[in-house]
Amino acid sequence: MLKVSNMMNFKKICSGFLENLPGRTQDVILRRFGMEKEKETLESIGKRYGICRERVRQIEEDGMKKIESLKNNQINKKISQNFVHFLKENGNLKREDKLLNSLGGKEFSNHAFFLLTILDPFQRFAETKDLHSLWTINEKSPKIAKEFINIFIREFQKKNQPLYFDEIFQIYQKKISPKISSNKKALISYLEISKYISEGPFGQLGLTNWPEINPKGIKDRAYLAFKQAKKPLSFRDVALIINELKIKQKAKALPQTVHNELIRDPRFILVGRGIYALKEWGYEPGQVKDIILKILKKSKKPLLKEKIVKEVLKQRLVKESTILVSLRNVKDFKKDLKGRYYLSI
Repeated sequence: MLKVSNMMNFKKICSGFLENLPGRTQDVILRRFGMEKEKETLESIGKRYGICRERVRQIEEDGMKKIESLKNNQINKKISQNFVHFLKENGNLKREDKLLNSLGGKEFSNHAFFLLTILDPFQRFAETKDLHSLWTINEKSPKIAKEFINIFIREFQKKNQPLYFDEIFQIYQKKISPKISSNKKALISYLEISKYISEGPFGQLGLTNWPEINPKGIKDRAYLAFKQAKKPLSFRDVALIINELKIKQKAKALPQTVHNELIRDPRFILVGRGIYALKEWGYEPGQVKDIILKILKKSKKPLLKEKIVKEVLKQRLVKESTILVSLRNVKDFKKDLKGRYYLSI
């Protein structure tokens, strides 16, 4: 965090801008920017004073015009220089909530917003369907950032998996901007303003609508548990992992609830007694008998018991005896004189 507030008393500085204004004008601006309590609307302030919202807007506008003449003193220039330096380090822009927290912390974030509003050369870009609200010192920066964002959206779609920031930065340097120095802060700022790219529970970045990044409900959280474990899990273990994930949820995941959700979702395959795996790992749906049928169909020739068992165990976490019981089903399988199995039909 930029410790500007350690060098300067934000509250005192903001009060200095307001001290020569009429009392009501001071109060209106303090309330509008939330520099004492929460930010208030024109309507709520109007009700407090018994005036219309338009009159409140006029009072605020008049006060802000008078403040304009005070912004060029040495202290205020120093604040502006500090803010500019921070933005330059971060690619000339920063997502609004991240910037306010960095400049003023939780206590003085609204004061930082007020100072950015009245000082030069800061420009605010409001939230859009693609981007979060942001501040910049170069009006061209959001367009440049958006071009980089679109490149990384395509990269994520191509790789189809979340990436750690260092992996993303390597792409940034090698494929996109090889002449750029190692300014990781700029790339972070670009990615942060996008609504299509987010950070997941494990610190990886990816597309916001991916379940690994923004899990919704038990099924997505279960999917995330498997992606973390990278191996088949019992439904009880899945419930434990879900409850350990740092994701907001209304209540703890119960094992039976998890079991019911896994059964219904085609992303998960039952591979053993109460044990599931991800379909995307190459597991086929069905019972042991169905797996044997697929193996023999694919082989197109009879197979020895040992070969069938070996192939089934790639798909199912079961005992060998379970596989042999299925092979004895004469309706589906027959055995030739060499002890090889083939399909009855």
